[in-house]
Amino acid sequence: MATALADRPTPAGPDSSGTPTSKRDHISRAEGWRRRGPLLPALIFMIVVTQIPFLFTLYYSTQSWNLVRPGSREFNGLNNYVEVFQDGQFWKVTLNTIVLIVGTVVLSVVLGLIFALLLDRKFIGRSIVRTLLITPFLVTPVAAALLWKTSLLSPTNGLVNWALSPLGIDVDWLSEFPLMSVMAELVWQWTPFMMLLILAGLQSMPKDIAEAARVDGATSFRLFRELTLPHLRRFIELGTVLGAIYLVNTFDAVYMMTSGGPGVASANLPFYIYQRAFLGFDIGQAAAMGVVTVIGTIVVASLAIRLIFKSFSGAEEAA
Repeated sequence: MATALADRPTPAGPDSSGTPTSKRDHISRAEGWRRRGPLLPALIFMIVVTQIPFLFTLYYSTQSWNLVRPGSREFNGLNNYVEVFQDGQFWKVTLNTIVLIVGTVVLSVVLGLIFALLLDRKFIGRSIVRTLLITPFLVTPVAAALLWKTSLLSPTNGLVNWALSPLGIDVDWLSEFPLMSVMAELVWQWTPFMMLLILAGLQSMPKDIAEAARVDGATSFRLFRELTLPHLRRFIELGTVLGAIYLVNTFDAVYMMTSGGPGVASANLPFYIYQRAFLGFDIGQAAAMGVVTVIGTIVVASLAIRLIFKSFSGAEEAA
């Protein structure tokens, strides 16, 4: 009896709502704050770096403010957003952004899957080949863009035209196919990331299931279609979402390779916003475009992440 009484929590008085609390509740709350405490500096830093500038952007998007006309700053309501949606070039640039993201992600995933399947096999020099395939992802984006512009796609001394010269092909890639040129450079940089992600998925796949299927007479194509690809689905979806979120912010490749030209043929949303803000000096419209881009990105990313979480939870329940 005495032991049972000793094990009971000691009342520590009522809380703010009048409900009695125990000493154990106070200890658990203190423990919770002790665990959350180290995260507070990171949270504060994130708020200062991301949320406060976004609030300023929201404020500027309601202003009619052009730096070329001093003293012209005044409240404009939602007129900047109306002008953004009525801007034909904005919709063309939005289409360029979608094509750039979808094309880069799809090609990177396909090539990354092929390379991952090859590297999953044992052969002499596999470590060296893996290191060489990872290298493009480690190159600084600005340096990679300059490399493609001057060494590969240059119309005078580019390696691509030199390799195609026996076929009589001589193309100014950056002028005639600007969006495809930027996409090729981004695919070159993002394929290693997709390859590593898919390779990790391949190496986490149980080998005994594949061996049992081979014993039952399953072909390699059937194994890939019914076992390997369903297992890699979560990793491919994760790589697709991460790549798309990053590629929305692509600026350096467009700026260094084509400067958005000719016209806006290769411009994407970040570069077009930069043009409006720092070349057209229209701060209000540039801020409104930035807000629209952020909201659209959040909506698409949230839906994609929700689908991924459902896929992972479904896989855990099946396991």
